[in-house]
Parts: sequence; C-alpha cells; structure tokens
Amino acid sequence: MTMLQLPTYDDVVQAAERIAGAAHRTPVLTSRTVNEEFGAEVFFKCENMQRMGAFKFRGGYNALARFSPEQRRAGVVAFSSGNHAQAIALSARLLDIPATIIMPEDAPAAKVAATRGYGATVVTYDRYTEDREQIGRALAERDGLTLIPPYDHADVIAGQGTAAKELFDEVGPLDAFFVCLGGGGLLSGSALATRALSPGCLLYGVEPEAGNDGQQSFRSGQIVHIDTPRTIADGAQTQHLGQLTFPIIQRDVDDILTVTDDELVACMRFFAERMKIVVEPTGCLGFAAARKIKDSLRGKRIGVLVSGGNIDLARFASLIGA
Repeated sequence: MTMLQLPTYDDVVQAAERIAGAAHRTPVLTSRTVNEEFGAEVFFKCENMQRMGAFKFRGGYNALARFSPEQRRAGVVAFSSGNHAQAIALSARLLDIPATIIMPEDAPAAKVAATRGYGATVVTYDRYTEDREQIGRALAERDGLTLIPPYDHADVIAGQGTAAKELFDEVGPLDAFFVCLGGGGLLSGSALATRALSPGCLLYGVEPEAGNDGQQSFRSGQIVHIDTPRTIADGAQTQHLGQLTFPIIQRDVDDILTVTDDELVACMRFFAERMKIVVEPTGCLGFAAARKIKDSLRGKRIGVLVSGGNIDLARFASLIGA
C-alpha cells in the first residue's frame, strides 16, 4: 500500500472471499437489441439485483465484517442518501451490530423505510444546508461509534471492486467498461479489478451533467468541491471525490463522462420495457454514457455496471411515463 494506504487488487480478492455467502453473485445480462444498436457485445452487470438492491452491500458488509469485537459492541454510524444506508443497516443486522444512519430529509421514502426496516436508527438532516460528514463525526465521537463513510474507506472500496471482479471472471477481458461515479467507491474499486483482469480495457466513470465534480477533478489534477447537484441521480449527488478514491481514479481511469437527466430517463425506460428490470436513475449512468459514444464502440466488447434499482415506484412511474 502507498503512504495513503490505498487498497489494492489483493484487497478486492480478500473482500470477495469475505463477502461470499452473504452477497449475491449478481447476473450478467445481454440484450440483442442493444447489441444491434451498438454493433457490439454489451454485458450488463446487474447490481440492481444485489441484496438491498445495490452494489453498496458489498463494501458495507466487507467493512463491518472486519470490525473488532469492541467495535461490534459499540456500533456503527454512516451517512448516505440511501443505498449505503441500507447496505450498512442490513450488514449490521446480519452481523449483530447496532447501526445509526444519517440520511437527508428528502431521501427516497423507500430507501428510508428499508433502512429502518433493517433495524437501524435513522437521523435526518438537510442536505443543502447541513454537513452530513460533520454530523457523522460528532455522533461517532460522542457515542464511541465507528464511522464508515459511503466511499472513502479502503474496505468499502475493496468490497465494491468485487462486482467488477465477478464481471471479468464471467465474461473475460473487455475493450471498454462504463461505471457510475458519485464519490468514487465503485469506480475506484472497479479500477483495481479492471487493471488486474483486463489491463487494456478503457475505463470510464460517468456522472450526471449537473454534478461533474469528478470530471473537473480528473482534468484539473486536484479534488474539486461543488455544491450539492440537483439531479434525479440521487446516488450521485456527492460534492467531491475522496482522498482514497481520487488517486486511484487519477491513476487507473481513462476518462470521466457526463450525461443528462433526460438521457437517464431514456435508459430507465429501455431497461423496463426491453429488459424487464427496474433500474434507479444513478444505475443508468453507465449505459447512458455508452449510448452517447456508441459509434466509437462498434465491434467491441463492452461492460456496463448497473449499480442499483432502489427507487419509489411512484417516482419511477412518473419519470418513465413522462
């Protein structure tokens, strides 16, 4: 590891062993329609079918499974707009660890209900005026809890990388791989697996156009902070990359792309109509970006990481019905 203690592919391998039997090995789906549209082979790694509905379970469980007995007794605190919240809540329940989750007041109702349903205590905040990281640190210090952030943690990154590892193990090397980007846990973990298992693969991170802090950071060479972006991709409403995720992304990712909310809705509709799966807006980032540059992908083998499927049904219907 480096002085920053960046995780490595060996950590991803160990995480895969640690979460085996707890996390689902999610399916890889293909679509003849997509292959014809792209003139390429496209493989969708469907983390919307993961436990609690998103890839976040991998990193959450891996991190909590490494707790000491003292940490397990004291409990965990986490902050999240929804998927990391559910991941930590469910992992804590499975490992018998008390959990407190800090969630924005406007988080999707289904995600809040699921987090409480897993037995966690939910503390709410205003994402536009309050600092969730500050709230989390204060609770951890006051109550002796261990804070597990949603992306900037070595065990979380390693756990998230297991999704990409499974994809490469199943389909072999790829020419290009599209991974959604919020704080960078999934992308940096995927980068570790990609460079180990398919070193020649072009790796793209994908953000909502309204929240392109990762793209700005990647191109400027330093972490850029932005105001909370207003986008339907609530899982990517992050304000900055992490101290661990950024150097991995800078080193191993080829480019950061952006897509519009309208492009996300079009992909949500396609997934529902043609592939019969429910994908949340954030989970469509990779597919939307691949569609934008599909002419450059002809004849290639393409991977798309579908990150999650947690969305209120009423919200889902209102978006795809628009």
